[in-house]
Amino acid sequence: MKTTVGKLGITVIILAAIMAIIGIIFLQQGFSTQSWLTHAMEQENITFEIDGKQTVIDSAEKAQKAGDTVREHRHGIATTYGDLLGGQNFDPTDPKQLTYAQALNLENYLYLGVASFGLATVVLASGGFMLLTGIAFGVIGFALLKIAK
Repeated sequence: MKTTVGKLGITVIILAAIMAIIGIIFLQQGFSTQSWLTHAMEQENITFEIDGKQTVIDSAEKAQKAGDTVREHRHGIATTYGDLLGGQNFDPTDPKQLTYAQALNLENYLYLGVASFGLATVVLASGGFMLLTGIAFGVIGFALLKIAK
């Protein structure tokens, strides 16, 4: 019986190490991605007035607010792209259509940033959970080894 418990303890410790390593990799990837996204947005130097002050978009919350603001202004030009064109083709010489297209592009960029920051947060949470689970399994594995002795 003690041999079986000892083997189980070793197996649990091996699984714990694998979980902890994967958790650390997820955490590294999440922090790296967040840092890259923040740096990329700072390099683009996209600033918006948020809460009464000019600020660089460098987080999901700021990107969401800015995207919502751009969407609101874009809808002031035309509610939909179809309404803007009125059954005609896009005319890049029409300032109204060009402004709408640029606003749509910026809005998409900002919402993609929101989604990317969100995904990085999910990866960080998953990594943290895996690391904690690995630690817990490690404790259980060592406890099983102690019981086996």
